[in-house]
Amino acid sequence: METTRRELLLAGSAAALGGGVLPARAGTPATDDIHFLEIHEIARLLKVRSLSSVELTEYMLRRIERHDPGLRSYAFVTPDLALAQAREADGLLRRGEILSPLHGVPVAVKDLFYTKDVRTAGGMTIHRDFVPRFDATAVRKLRAAGAVLLGKLQLTEGAFADTSRLMPPPVNPWNADYWPGGSSSGSGVATAAGLCFGSLGTDTGGSIRIPSAANGVTGLKPTWGRVSRRGVFELAASLDHVGPMCRSAADAAIMLGAIAGPDADDPTALQAAAPDYNAASGHSLKGFRLGFNEHYAMDGVDAEVQRALADTLRVTAALGATIVPMRFPSVDATIADWRRALAVEAAVAHEATFPSHRDDYGPAFAHLLDSGRATSAMDYQRILLRRQTFTGEVNAALEPVDAMLIPAQPAGPLSMARMATLGQPGSKDGPVLVRFTAPFDMSGHPTLTLPAGFTDEGLPLAVQFIGKHLGEAAICHAGRAFQRVTGWHRRHPQLRESAT
Repeated sequence: METTRRELLLAGSAAALGGGVLPARAGTPATDDIHFLEIHEIARLLKVRSLSSVELTEYMLRRIERHDPGLRSYAFVTPDLALAQAREADGLLRRGEILSPLHGVPVAVKDLFYTKDVRTAGGMTIHRDFVPRFDATAVRKLRAAGAVLLGKLQLTEGAFADTSRLMPPPVNPWNADYWPGGSSSGSGVATAAGLCFGSLGTDTGGSIRIPSAANGVTGLKPTWGRVSRRGVFELAASLDHVGPMCRSAADAAIMLGAIAGPDADDPTALQAAAPDYNAASGHSLKGFRLGFNEHYAMDGVDAEVQRALADTLRVTAALGATIVPMRFPSVDATIADWRRALAVEAAVAHEATFPSHRDDYGPAFAHLLDSGRATSAMDYQRILLRRQTFTGEVNAALEPVDAMLIPAQPAGPLSMARMATLGQPGSKDGPVLVRFTAPFDMSGHPTLTLPAGFTDEGLPLAVQFIGKHLGEAAICHAGRAFQRVTGWHRRHPQLRESAT
């Protein structure tokens, strides 16, 4: 969307620019693109009561009904709950009570977050009738911030690599012939397509960052433990991360600020209070030291991604950042260890139902769990020792810099035909696909994935800023500065009407 068009929307023009369905009252923005506004922009409109949360929620529900049958990003929608929460938000707004920048904003969450009295399947047939008695801590915190829950978003089976057997996979809104990423594919598709203003995903080997890259949105994997995992279906306990997927780095900072922090019900959640991740709001990166290891970032990477990296380096340098050549440890052994650690921890997570209910598991997931059960304690201990060493090496490499720049993926989005074997025994795509993601699940460092260009076919490209432990504020600052002077995150897919 052009800057002038965006300014028109935010100026509150009452003239719809085509097909708007919000009430045409004074102060209401043009509506054909309102679904692509950022959270902080929608918050401003709600605050001055240019529109109500109920009006906005109804509009988004109609948009989901219109477009999601073809995109399949939602496992299911919760219209009654969403409208009840929107009415509650409007009541507080009328009294001048604003809980946070998320107050009254419609969002959605991956369907492995527990939602009280709302079924939560985790992409698995074995859990399709499970109805939690409490909200996941991250969901509870979103509600405390005043957010409105539109529904639950589709994912792969058990948040692993294979398609969920509950329904067909989501469709990449840029091109249906290309993979939408996994496992938080529904979160990536819904956010990119304007079917929510932000979403929650989880990341065990790249499942926030890969679908963020594939769908052209901004995804934030926090430091491990920065966000509580209570009430989240487990894939691999020491690798699972909870984080937001949004339009922009500013929005990711808003959502992270709402869900991060200690949790009395989760002893693994970090005790440090969450800061204001948008506090460093300056346009400049003067004094910011951005590390770059050419060997890790460029070797084996497609030319289009290399150009996106080079452009990002030029933009950040123009904003005042100092580009610092840096050493970085080899990731090859760590990626192999990640797969084996994932298998062991997933086998523990599923020991109550696997192998006793093997028929409820797809072949790829079953193979993973079998391999985890076959791994010896001696081998697992060796993995843990190597993991500790790698984490220390990453800490040392990042010490002289504020963040490091790497690709999100070695290429643009991959075709569905190529990804048909993802996660299957003997697949060669897996290690390549997670080269820039899994190492930071092993080390627990925070990463921000953001759009940084497009392929010749018009598909999104992405890069990552890697931060120090608890360095989310620094990478959000770098992301905001980058996005203030680039427009990649403001390009959106053109959706066709779904045939229903």
